[in-house]
Amino acid sequence: MRVAGQRWVRIRQMSVEFSIQTEIAASRDAVWAASLSIDAHLASMSSSGARVVAGVTSGQIGLGETVTWRARHFGVTWTMTSEITELRSPEWFVDEQLRGPFHSFRHEHRFIAIPGGTTMVDHVHFAAPLSVLGRAVEAAVLGRYLRKLIIDRNAFLKQRLEAGPPR
Repeated sequence: MRVAGQRWVRIRQMSVEFSIQTEIAASRDAVWAASLSIDAHLASMSSSGARVVAGVTSGQIGLGETVTWRARHFGVTWTMTSEITELRSPEWFVDEQLRGPFHSFRHEHRFIAIPGGTTMVDHVHFAAPLSVLGRAVEAAVLGRYLRKLIIDRNAFLKQRLEAGPPR
């Protein structure tokens, strides 16, 4: 971008990272399976009207498989295609955006067995696209919003897994 005084300014993509730890009184295998479940994800995101429009549509998603989600956030319907790019059962997996609203999006999921359950660690790194609001504002708003989405999703999984099997 050219500015007064013949200087060149390089605009860098704004990126945001955060981590969340959630302890769940359930086995690592159960938490792992629930985290890869398309059905559990849909149920946990029902408030956004989330639905699957392509790829793996139910059950567990696996390495190299994709899912395309459509959901409403900030009053706008968004479409995002993600792929499971790394996976080591039942320790960790990574999903990354292939197409969608972010410049880039990577979500690492780790599962650590602890006495009485599992610590689930979510590490999210994303780069916000350029917008009218400006990168810094957009990243701050999106970062807070995504953090809350993941906290809410984890609370849903925790409640479901700690309740035990349906009777």
